[in-house]
Amino acid sequence: MYLLYIDESGTSAIPGNTSHFILAGISVPIWHWKDCDREISKIKKHYSLENAEIHTAWILRKYLEQSRIPNFSSLNNQQRRYEVEKMRKIELLRLQRSAKPKRYKQAKKNYKKTEEYIHLTYDERKQFITKVAECVSNWGYARLFAECIDKIHFDPSRGGNDIDTQAFEQIVSRFEQYLENIGTPPQNRSYGLLIHDNNETVARKHTRLMKAFYKSGTLWTDINNIIETPLFVDSELTTLVQIADLCSYSIRRYLENQEEELFNHVFKRADRKGSTVVGIRHFSDSSCACKICTNHSIS
Repeated sequence: MYLLYIDESGTSAIPGNTSHFILAGISVPIWHWKDCDREISKIKKHYSLENAEIHTAWILRKYLEQSRIPNFSSLNNQQRRYEVEKMRKIELLRLQRSAKPKRYKQAKKNYKKTEEYIHLTYDERKQFITKVAECVSNWGYARLFAECIDKIHFDPSRGGNDIDTQAFEQIVSRFEQYLENIGTPPQNRSYGLLIHDNNETVARKHTRLMKAFYKSGTLWTDINNIIETPLFVDSELTTLVQIADLCSYSIRRYLENQEEELFNHVFKRADRKGSTVVGIRHFSDSSCACKICTNHSIS
């Protein structure tokens, strides 16, 4: 049994606030699941993040309060947290009095999403994410699958699907083909299970799509090895969904901003046929010369 943990980065809305939508899945054999969890937990513990979710985009933001605290980096973790929380309380009170409900609501959300990480400097948070990515890059048993859609070049009228559906169908098709390639049916067939962050709207849609794929196949392949119904979990409690988040974020930042450090680590785990990357596709202009396009071939 192989587990495929799935998460996304960017918005599928057109135009939305990102130029790309990335759906990524990291697959590990079920007998290595505990190894992955243990390795990531060890890194978390080193940075006092034992109970924190790895949400890469929020971790890698710059927190303005830290730059306003004198000698922030020389404080211990408890002092750092106290000083940041104090400044945030002051700012929330100020926004409440200013009668700007939208800014107050956004600030409250930002603080909630980042509260687990405020004891770390920006450099320490970058270091933490890099160490996690390096760890993932060394999982020789793991395979990364991703559909990366440049929304500028996406025309739903041509393919008949929206961005979400195309991305999910591509991920499912490649995972199915991977399972088919590594198995030796009928006695030693390899089976797979999709595990996704629990979003009610996505859960309904992906479950419905999987039932249709199971019955009629995708555009690319029949579905014989993936269990019909995906499993939806709380990403806060599921380490490998958090790793899928890191992978999808790293890919999007590379394609949109040419940020290579994290991408180069996770790209090592892309499913390959020989030296050709078959697990990740960049849906873009034919002239694109990114590392995904130059290493990808549709088999």
